Amino acid sequence: MHSKVDTSTDSMGTSLLRNVFTYNNLVHAVSGAAGSVVAMVVFYPLDTARTRLQIDDHRKAKHSPVVMAEIAREEGVLSLYRGLMPVLTSLCCSNFVYFYTYNGLKAVFLGHTGKPDALKDLTFAFIAGVINVLVTTPLWVVNTRLKLQGAKFQTEKYREKKMPLYKGVIDALLKIARMEGIGALWNGTLPSIVLASNPSLQFMVYEVVKRYFQKLMKTKDLSGFLYFVIGAVAKATATITTYPLQVVQSRLRAGYNKEERSASILSSLKELIRQQGVKGLYKGMEAKLLQTVLTAAFMFMIYEKIAATIFSIMGRSQGQASK
Repeated sequence: MHSKVDTSTDSMGTSLLRNVFTYNNLVHAVSGAAGSVVAMVVFYPLDTARTRLQIDDHRKAKHSPVVMAEIAREEGVLSLYRGLMPVLTSLCCSNFVYFYTYNGLKAVFLGHTGKPDALKDLTFAFIAGVINVLVTTPLWVVNTRLKLQGAKFQTEKYREKKMPLYKGVIDALLKIARMEGIGALWNGTLPSIVLASNPSLQFMVYEVVKRYFQKLMKTKDLSGFLYFVIGAVAKATATITTYPLQVVQSRLRAGYNKEERSASILSSLKELIRQQGVKGLYKGMEAKLLQTVLTAAFMFMIYEKIAATIFSIMGRSQGQASK
C-alpha cells in the first residue's frame, strides 16, 4: 500500500516536471526574450526620456521628442543610448524568466485540455511577474544606476553623496552590495511586486483579445499587424492603470535619496504629491506610453512570429510541442 502511494507521488512529480521543462515553454521564453530585445533597441531613446522625467525633479514635463532633443543637446546624441547594454541584458533575462514561468504555469494547471479564461490568464501572469521581480530586480537596479550615470542632473548628486562610478553590470552589483548592503540590490522590490499587476493586466487583455480575433477569423495565426495592435491596446491599458507606482519604482531604484530608499510605497506617493502635486504622479507618462506601448506591441508581434516560425521549422504545432 505504501509502495503504491509512493509510486503515485513519483508519477505526479514526473508529470509536473514534464509539463514545466518542455520544448514548448523554451520556445516561448526564447521568442519573448528575443522580441523584447529587438523592440527595446528600436525604442530605447523614449525609455531614456521617460526615466529622466520620472527622476529629474528639475526637468519640466514636455513632449517626448522635445525631451530627447534637450538631452541630446546637453549631453550628446549617444546619451540617449546610455546604459543600453545593461538594459538589454536585464530585459533579456527578465522576459526569458517571465515567458517561461507564464507558459509553464499554463502547461501545469491547464494541461492539454484545460480551457483558458481571463481570470486564469490574470493569475498566471501575476505569479510569473512576482517570480520575475524576485529573480531579476538586482539587474534592474543596476541598469537604472548605469543609465543615469553621467547624466547632467546627476553630477551634483554624485559629488554631494560621493556615490561611486560603475564600470559595468558586475562592478555595479558588487559596489552596491558592498557600500549599501545586499538589500539595496532589491530597492523598489515592493512596488515592483505590486507592479506585477501591470504585465498581469497586459497579458490578460492580450490573451482575451487575441482569442477573440482567432475565433472571429477562424485561425490561430493572426497577421503581424494585428498582433501589433493587440499588444499596443494591452500595454496601454496596463500602463495607464499602474503609472504612479512606476514613478515611485524608478525613484527607489535610482537610489541616491536615502529617505526615499527606506520609504513605503504610500509615503513615497505622498511625498511626491507634496513636492510636485498630483501631476507629479504622471510626469513622463507620455514618454512611458509611447515607449512601452510601441515596445510591447513590437515585442508581441516579433514574439508570435518567431515562435510560429520555430514551430513550423520543427514541423510541430504549439499544442504538439508541449506533449
